Amino acid sequence: MYSILGGVLRCARRAAISRSTTASSCLSNSASCVAAINPAAVQWRDTVANVRIHGETNQKPVARFEPEKSLLQPLPPMPYDCATIQPADVSRCCHFIFQSNRYSVPYLYASQRLTLKVLPDQLLLFHNEKLVAVHPRSYDRGQRVSHPDHIKELQAQRQQARQQTLLLAFLNLGPDAEPYCRKLQEKRLNAPHHIQKIVALSEIYGPDKVARALQDALRFEAIGCEYIANILAQREKPGATPGALHLTRHQDLLDLDIAAPDLTVYEPKQNP
Repeated sequence: MYSILGGVLRCARRAAISRSTTASSCLSNSASCVAAINPAAVQWRDTVANVRIHGETNQKPVARFEPEKSLLQPLPPMPYDCATIQPADVSRCCHFIFQSNRYSVPYLYASQRLTLKVLPDQLLLFHNEKLVAVHPRSYDRGQRVSHPDHIKELQAQRQQARQQTLLLAFLNLGPDAEPYCRKLQEKRLNAPHHIQKIVALSEIYGPDKVARALQDALRFEAIGCEYIANILAQREKPGATPGALHLTRHQDLLDLDIAAPDLTVYEPKQNP
C-alpha cells in the first residue's frame, strides 16, 4: 500500500513538473486548476507507475496491491474537514480582508467580529452558529469579491437612511410641513422625490421663505415641489417701481391752444 501511495505522490509531482508554464502558473494561483492536472496524473499512474518494476520491492505495484486490497478499510462516509477557523473583522463598509482580498458580508454585520471557516475552494462566514456569507476563495491578490445580494441590501439601507434624513429636514421646516407631507403621499406617486426637491429649495431660499410657501400652497391645494418652486420664484422676482416722467418732445410742444368751452348748453331754456 505504501508503494501505491508513493507512486501516486511521485505521479502528481512529475505531472505538475511536466505541465506547461501556463498550467503551473494556474496551479499556483487557483486550487481549481488541480482538477486539470488530475487526468494526466491518473494516466501516468495506470500506464507507467503501477505497471513497472518498483526499485525497492522488485515487484509491480499493481500486482503487490492485490493481496493488500482485502486488508483495506472503507473510507469514512463524510470527508475529513480540513478547514481552518479564524476570526474575521468586518469593516463598516461590510467587507472583511482575507489574504489581501476583500469579501462582502450583509450590512447587518458591519463593524463586527465574525468567524471565518477557510476551505480550499470556499470561504464560509459565521455569526455565532449562523452561516451569513459564502464566497468562492480567490487565490489572486487585491481582488474585491462582492455578492450581489449583499450590495443590494447595503444600497437599500443607505437609500432608506437618506430618505429618513430628508424627511426629518422637511418636517423641521414648520408646522405646515407635516400636513403637506401627508398630501404629497396621498396625491403624488413619488413623494420622496418632492420632499428632496423642497428641502433643496430651503437651502437656496432659506427655511422661512419655504415655510411660508408651504402654508400658501397648502391653502390653495397646490401639492408638489413645482408649485413651491413657482411660488418662491414669483416672490423673488423684483416688481416694477414707478419712475420719473420723461418727456419725449420739447417743452414748447406742450403749449396747446384750447378753445373756450360753450357753456350756453347748460343754461335753462325758456318756454315760449
